[in-house]
Amino acid sequence: MSSNENMGFIAIATDVTVVKRAMRIALIVGTVLAVINQGDKLLAGQLDFGMAIRIILTYCVPYSVSTYSSYLAVKDNIQRTARQDNA
Repeated sequence: MSSNENMGFIAIATDVTVVKRAMRIALIVGTVLAVINQGDKLLAGQLDFGMAIRIILTYCVPYSVSTYSSYLAVKDNIQRTARQDNA
């Protein structure tokens, strides 16, 4: 087993490339979702603590999904490369 095969979730999730990609996706998707879900209240100036928490969570969801998807893709790529090296 190579050392790359032992990469855990934290190592992959904190990789600069993964973090940058997840942040870009969260910014785009989170903004669209926040506008769809809270836009009318924001335009009316009705921002309160509860809504601020919901908006923050709206950005956390696409960030988390992107990070986990990247983790799975990296792990799959590592396993595929290891199988090819052993063949």
